[in-house]
Amino acid sequence: MNLFGTDGIRGVAYSPPLDRETVTRVGMALARNLPPSPRVLIGRDTRASGPDLERWLTSGLTAAGAAVESAGVLTTPAIAFLTLRLGFDAGVVISASHNPYRDNGIKILMASGHKLDDEIEKAIEEDVSRGRLIPEEPASPSPPDPRFESLYVDHLIGALGGVQPQSLPLVLDCAHGAGYRVGPELLGRLGLTPRVLAAEPNGQNINRECGSTHLEGLCRKVVEEGLSLGAALDGDGDRLLLCDKAGRLVDGDAILLASARRLKKEGRLLGDGVVATVMSNMALEVALEHEGIRLHRTQVGDKFVSREMKERNIVLGGEQSGHIIYAEFASTGDGLLTLLQVLRVLALEGKGLDEVGRLEPFPQVLTSVRVTQRPDVREVPEIAEAILGAERRLEGRGRILVRYSGTEPLLRIMVEGPERDEIEDIAARLSTAVEASIGETA
Repeated sequence: MNLFGTDGIRGVAYSPPLDRETVTRVGMALARNLPPSPRVLIGRDTRASGPDLERWLTSGLTAAGAAVESAGVLTTPAIAFLTLRLGFDAGVVISASHNPYRDNGIKILMASGHKLDDEIEKAIEEDVSRGRLIPEEPASPSPPDPRFESLYVDHLIGALGGVQPQSLPLVLDCAHGAGYRVGPELLGRLGLTPRVLAAEPNGQNINRECGSTHLEGLCRKVVEEGLSLGAALDGDGDRLLLCDKAGRLVDGDAILLASARRLKKEGRLLGDGVVATVMSNMALEVALEHEGIRLHRTQVGDKFVSREMKERNIVLGGEQSGHIIYAEFASTGDGLLTLLQVLRVLALEGKGLDEVGRLEPFPQVLTSVRVTQRPDVREVPEIAEAILGAERRLEGRGRILVRYSGTEPLLRIMVEGPERDEIEDIAARLSTAVEASIGETA
């Protein structure tokens, strides 16, 4: 049984693996893979299915001897912080992040606040597959402790290091998600009075035409009202994307660049390196190189970024999607922490986001070819020859990424470079080579 993907267990709520039996068994299996009599903290986003999944999970955990506390609706990074800070043996977040409301998921965090190791995920999957009997009646979660949210907000304010953000006119889009309450509270504690969007969750409107996956309305509001910046969280609050006063997107790559420059200036950028994924634009790599900072790349997924950061003792990493990890303060991406760190940079630099967050990306072409098999592309002569020819043609001026989709019979091709006509021609030649060798029409 394969329950876990790159970001926990995901699916359509009330259908396997998010049906009552499976979720309850996940709770039982988790408790059995923790120290004796474990303490577990549970938080969730605003999806209508969240309370049911929390009851089922609590039922399984308590049946296997765990003591469970509920944080109610709270962001993923808040649960990660509280799990470590308060000495819980594990933290669980019930959320499907930026997905539509019908989906849901279960993210499990270790006592350190990091995501589960592969070995524990495998042990839980094996335990769940045994099909143990579950309790007849779901347990009722405890009322949320109000101190959880307060502790988290205090922690975020402390991460500013005493720097007071400028009183800029800004707007915060909460995606009708887990940050809808704590986000405005945090900014209010700092004396800021943001316009607040998408902070009225009804169980079905999370991420609906709002949040970090739908920036159009946010950027339009910034321009129309003459604001300095717009900030958008995703459904569980671990991502942040921005737009500047001109309505231009400031994505995770630009945030990484601005943060890296500031950390290096302060002597806090350990290893003079930053970790990002293969999807980050080459413009980030070139800009960091000019600053004497090396970019280390991983496969797509924040857990891979986090692991690489730990292995290299690097304090800054993230994804183009806005999942930024400041390891000095957090074990996972945190949208609100990211916002405060950007505001800190603006205050210290005395500049606007349009200057600090400027990163002109290289032109990029993305295409997919439907395939009938999935061999190593370097062992298919036609494809290998086409890739080698493309790499020689770019001569280090660009980047090529060829990888199979994890969910569909597709080979994805990405080409970046300084000239759009050139990379479009390279992508077309690569697609032709794939179609002729392993494509559906081959």
